[in-house]
Amino acid sequence: MMPAILLQIIFIPALVALFIFMFRYKLGKKSGWVAVAGLTYTTFLLLMALSHVYMGTPIQETYPVVSFPDIRFSLLGDGLSIAVALICNILCLCLCIYSIKYVDHRIEIIYAGIDKKGEISFYSCFYYLFLFFPVGFMGVSFASDLIILYFFMEVLTIALYFLMAYFGYYDRVRVATMCLIWGMFSALLFLGGVLMIYSQTGSFQIDQIHTLAGNPMTFWIIAIILIGMCAKLAIVPLHVWMPWVHAEHPTCIAGLLAVYANIAAYIIVRTLILPLWDDFQWFGPPIMILSVITMIWGSYLTLAQTDMKRIPACSTISQSAYSMLGIGALTVASIEGGLFFFLSHIMGKTVFFSTCGIIVYTTHIRNINQLGGLAAKMPLTAILFLCGGMMLAGIPPFSSYAAEVIMFAGIFDRGDNLGLIIGITGLVAILLTITYAVHFTRVIFFGPIPEKLAMDDHIKDPPWTMSLPLIFIILLSAFLGMYPSLVMNLFEPVIGAAIANM
Repeated sequence: MMPAILLQIIFIPALVALFIFMFRYKLGKKSGWVAVAGLTYTTFLLLMALSHVYMGTPIQETYPVVSFPDIRFSLLGDGLSIAVALICNILCLCLCIYSIKYVDHRIEIIYAGIDKKGEISFYSCFYYLFLFFPVGFMGVSFASDLIILYFFMEVLTIALYFLMAYFGYYDRVRVATMCLIWGMFSALLFLGGVLMIYSQTGSFQIDQIHTLAGNPMTFWIIAIILIGMCAKLAIVPLHVWMPWVHAEHPTCIAGLLAVYANIAAYIIVRTLILPLWDDFQWFGPPIMILSVITMIWGSYLTLAQTDMKRIPACSTISQSAYSMLGIGALTVASIEGGLFFFLSHIMGKTVFFSTCGIIVYTTHIRNINQLGGLAAKMPLTAILFLCGGMMLAGIPPFSSYAAEVIMFAGIFDRGDNLGLIIGITGLVAILLTITYAVHFTRVIFFGPIPEKLAMDDHIKDPPWTMSLPLIFIILLSAFLGMYPSLVMNLFEPVIGAAIANM
């Protein structure tokens, strides 16, 4: 095993970002491919770590930071964290390639008239900011110290703020500020819970949280952290930021914002459910009820949209709640299925939102009422859009279907009336997802094509740098859908074993 492999996975993107910043004028438009090379290398390291973990040996690394309070840069690579990190890193790599043409287009629109040096400066700026997403995702996935985990949550929020402020759409600075405020609100609630944990245990290490079991303070610790994470997940009534932020950021990072929001589900399982299983039981029913309300409300909100970018933005509200529904059911299968759905959702959302970006990139139109019949001129894009919708709706052979089967089996396995009612309602909510996926495919790609679009020779399928990464994600989702045991075999030794020992 390569030494300090987890540390390398986290910080190599940061070093590549520094390299791009220092040599940005020499690299020019090659900055994107330098970023791709760095993420390709970390993906290779993650595959090496995955093979090691599959052999049954978790990877642990510890680097002391300060002796008092005891903060250690401690990292854990087990089946759960490796699976989350690998999928997140693959999405970062695919969207890095997708962005190469898209960022050029975005700079032309926002900063029209700037000189060549300014254009290169903004182009490289996008990539050295972009690379802090994999830094944050890998840090959150592997951190086993709560303060380090909080640090990487803030890295993600700050990187997102600057990318939105520089490259976003409508009123981008105001929307970026809104995102920053909500992101910091969520992270500060998490930090408050962490400091309460430290006051009771004298440790910031995740493996010491279990000592809080039965402590009268534990209820409030769980409640505070859970509110913060529900805000990040956009669970009703803490969802109001999502349609604005998710609709107005640069489309090429849409999949990463889905990860930014949904990785809260992983944090909840890692820091609350596994170490505090008995104390968390009280929170299960409220989470299930709020989740199913969010699923239905998010779907209706999506169906009401006519803005190309707000369609997937609103659907994220609904889709994020699926994972929380499984987590709230508090059975081994429902939790594993919920986390599997989280990974499936971020893949589906990356394809769905990125395809919407292709349409806006090509047609310069966001209002779907001004579109129609695009399948005749953009057949590949139509297939990508349909696949993205199928991935979100949980239609075979995609991994979301397998995840939903596992998750709902766990929900019905509760054996109580709440599990039965919520499970049936959740299945009905899936029909709403299928409804809007089919509806928007029909409106955008079929029927008569407007004359203005029919006469425009620039409307065609995108360059390969935008389509091939999405095709790869679709194939990966289909592969995991046909072989879900590859993910379940990683989750089971962590989640199943931890709960069995409670």
